[in-house]
Amino acid sequence: MDGRINKGYRVLSHAGSYLKRSRKLRISFNSFFKDTFFIVMGIFSAAFGLESFLLPNRFIDGGATGISLLATEITALPLYLLIIVVNIPFLILGYKVIGKTFAIKASLAILGLALVLATMHFPEITQDKLLVAVFGGFFLGAGIGLSIRGGGVLDGTEVLAIFLSRKMGTTIGDIIILINVVIFLAAAYLLSIETALYSMLTYLSASKTLDFIVDGIEEYTGVTIISLKSEAMRIMITEKLGRGLTIYRAKGGYGKHGIHNDYDVIYTVITRLEIRKLNIEISKIDPDAFVVMNSINDTRGGMIKKRHL
Repeated sequence: MDGRINKGYRVLSHAGSYLKRSRKLRISFNSFFKDTFFIVMGIFSAAFGLESFLLPNRFIDGGATGISLLATEITALPLYLLIIVVNIPFLILGYKVIGKTFAIKASLAILGLALVLATMHFPEITQDKLLVAVFGGFFLGAGIGLSIRGGGVLDGTEVLAIFLSRKMGTTIGDIIILINVVIFLAAAYLLSIETALYSMLTYLSASKTLDFIVDGIEEYTGVTIISLKSEAMRIMITEKLGRGLTIYRAKGGYGKHGIHNDYDVIYTVITRLEIRKLNIEISKIDPDAFVVMNSINDTRGGMIKKRHL
């Protein structure tokens, strides 16, 4: 009798393990499909904005893309080649600062953009300078934003901004503004003041579109997690994400009688490039976990260090 009971327990245990592995594989496959979809859509959106609006009218954007556009106007080298060359240092830095997975996704996204620019032709839509600035920035910003939602980037400037902000003690936003000021001053000197001013409109349009695509998420996001599997969540955040966290002992209540339950509340701070990874890992551990996220303008000190995607 005991043997049959033990056998039944083993069968149930194996079945539970199989279902758990199956759920993790399903989540991993779905996340891979969504990430690929976002990155591919981002590539084509950015390529359309560049070829149909910005490049024919000699407009530039901020960041690594702006440097590539400015260089192609000065040197007459093809844009697809310059996009790869300019982003190589950022990709190397991203590997060191953020992690291997991010660097691979970003490399594939940038190579994909270069391939589309080299092999496909998009017609010029308009020569109206205001429309070029607004809609060129819109499609380029949408492309960058979609790639971020897929876990990669098409422009490596933000990686440099994260690195310099840690070294210099300034905010990421300040670093990005400083980089773009240098780019637009160079455009004013090498091209024309009018082109630089329109390019600033392009950058503003692109940045606002990017923020919209990624749901208005700021550089840092505070995450509160309530789960019965808090220990597994703690291990995942500290070991897989390399993040620090704070654990609160709390009580909860609901219903007319205010039923109380004791549980641990986990609070951590991540960057917007890590949100996708965190959501996937939480779903693998506890799909029913209660998660609250709120935007944070900036942080100082603590464990906002190396990131793994």
